[in-house]
Amino acid sequence: MKHIPKEIIEVIKKLRENNFEAYLVGNFEAYLVGGCVRDFLRGKKPKDWDVTTNAKPEEIQKIFPGSFYENQYGTVGVKTESSDPTLAIVEITPYRIEARYSDKRHPDKIEFANELPEDLGRRDFTINALAYDVEKKKVIDLVDGEEDLKKKVIRAVGDPDERFQEDALRMIRAIRF
Repeated sequence: MKHIPKEIIEVIKKLRENNFEAYLVGNFEAYLVGGCVRDFLRGKKPKDWDVTTNAKPEEIQKIFPGSFYENQYGTVGVKTESSDPTLAIVEITPYRIEARYSDKRHPDKIEFANELPEDLGRRDFTINALAYDVEKKKVIDLVDGEEDLKKKVIRAVGDPDERFQEDALRMIRAIRF
């Protein structure tokens, strides 16, 4: 993945190298994830840039003063100085796992996870379960999503029946892809 915008690289670098503050211990993992990785691999400009990390929302907000967090999913919006609307706000979401979807659309409960594979395993389709390590310049693909992307195959992560039972809109998303 060439030409990752400097704003994205700066956000990821700041998450990974946050030990400049006394109240933060250690460095966090941080990866590009989901649709932006998929789009980039397809040669398309991503509509937005999503980052996933093992940092919790409160830790992300300490690293990025002025960021905002007003949702149950743990997503923190980080404002950048970019004039490009696709880069003006970078969404950073902690690794997470999800419980049942009793309304067939939204998870009943979200828990933060500790490892990237847990987060990627909850995603809808293999082509959206891709992560990218900006530092190592490497795609992380635990479910053969890159191969599916090349072959233009839409495949659910895990049990397809379970994935579509969780969120009925996934069927429409599959058609859209």
